[in-house]
Amino acid sequence: MGAFEAATFAVGEREFLLDGRPLRLLSGALHYFRVHEAQWDHRLATLRALGLNCVETYVPWNLHEPRPGEVRDVDAPGRFLDAAGRAGLRAIVRPGPYLCAEWENGGLPHWLTGPLGRRVRTADPAYLRAVERWFTVLLPQITARQCTVGGPVVLVQVENEYGSYGTDAAYLTWLAELLGARGVTVPLFTSDGPEDHMLTGGSVAGVLAAVNFGSGAREAFAALRRHRPSGPLFCAELWCGWFAHWGEPPAPDDPGRAARELRAALECGASVNLYMAHGGTSFGGHAGANRAGELHDGPLQPTVTSYDYAAPIDERGRPTAKFALFREALAP
Repeated sequence: MGAFEAATFAVGEREFLLDGRPLRLLSGALHYFRVHEAQWDHRLATLRALGLNCVETYVPWNLHEPRPGEVRDVDAPGRFLDAAGRAGLRAIVRPGPYLCAEWENGGLPHWLTGPLGRRVRTADPAYLRAVERWFTVLLPQITARQCTVGGPVVLVQVENEYGSYGTDAAYLTWLAELLGARGVTVPLFTSDGPEDHMLTGGSVAGVLAAVNFGSGAREAFAALRRHRPSGPLFCAELWCGWFAHWGEPPAPDDPGRAARELRAALECGASVNLYMAHGGTSFGGHAGANRAGELHDGPLQPTVTSYDYAAPIDERGRPTAKFALFREALAP
């Protein structure tokens, strides 16, 4: 299955612990569904060459269940995790059910959000039944590849940036309990923006909380410590670039600034996940869209097909100037 022996992975008072020994996760986001499978091994090897020891991926529900009960290629996440193990990379899995990820409908199937509307991402019984059915199908791909059985998976996320959306603590608690009931034994985590209302709304008692940001590491981790005095510092998304909308110029990119922000997070003693390490492409019309304005009530802004993200490994799989700067920052 991979390059690892069975091991325990735990959340310590200040660090992650692999078989009781401290381990800093140096991770990079690489979405298996945005990269052709024939290229997975190359992209994962390039992550290793960057100096990373871990890879992170989402799992888009709507890609694998386009119609109710019609499940397609649910083995793909497992094959990707096997490839990560062969590359010597640990893995973080973010199964949703909601992703964001600049992916169509945030990964939620249209046949679910159409009838339910705003009842999705809540403790609504119809929504919970659909999530439970999907996770019952999906999660064996993840649980069979946990580090405890020699696989690469060391962390699994509960939902995604929920504090930016809602405050339904019963829903998040139910979801965390469902993951455990379906065999997830590695630590769970949540991730949210470094603002008090986001960390309050998106966190779950007894579950590791992480923060997402692109700058201001010290301030972000200080906000996290206000809510979680103990536990490893973890930036689950260190934004080293940005996505683009149709009809707009690409977001400004400064590789030197991005490298300085990475160094700042590492100097705090944190584990980090580069978002994105390699962005790839949103194939088949799956690129999502945003609403303009602070209240997200403005014109619709569709995202371009390219998910290059100004990542250190570009859309074609080539190292960039940012790659060299990041590799230097990540070097022991």
